[in-house]
Amino acid sequence: MNRMNHALPPPHAWHRTLQDRLRRVVLALPVQPPSFVAARLLDLALLPRLPADARRALAQRTVEIVVADLGLRLRLQLDDGGFRVAPAGAAVALRIVAPAASFVRLMRGEDDADRLFFERVLVMEGDTEMGLVLKNTLDAIGPLWPLPTAGAAR
Repeated sequence: MNRMNHALPPPHAWHRTLQDRLRRVVLALPVQPPSFVAARLLDLALLPRLPADARRALAQRTVEIVVADLGLRLRLQLDDGGFRVAPAGAAVALRIVAPAASFVRLMRGEDDADRLFFERVLVMEGDTEMGLVLKNTLDAIGPLWPLPTAGAAR
């Protein structure tokens, strides 16, 4: 039995191999389905709270969100009807890249975008002014996915 244990790679190697395989599969998938789901979620969680000046600044501009560790890409635009999947040929105005856990912590208000940016966990590429408008707007709005309060868990 001891001989068998030495033949198996350590658990962290299995995890890394599985994560790499999953990432390759996700990278091969079309961008539209997850982008559509993200657009509907943003219509519910963000759109009602998005100020008019931020809507104007973000309108018709493509934002690409890359969940680096999963290989997931979301391409979104904002128009008069809300968020939608960006057209395939649309130029990306702003790209935001981070691991999944960082995006979740940001949406829950558990982490600060500035800290993640300066620690190079979160990367923003493209239109700096648009990135600042988006970041400042999200900071002012607060968590999109707040943690449940103690009394809410019944």
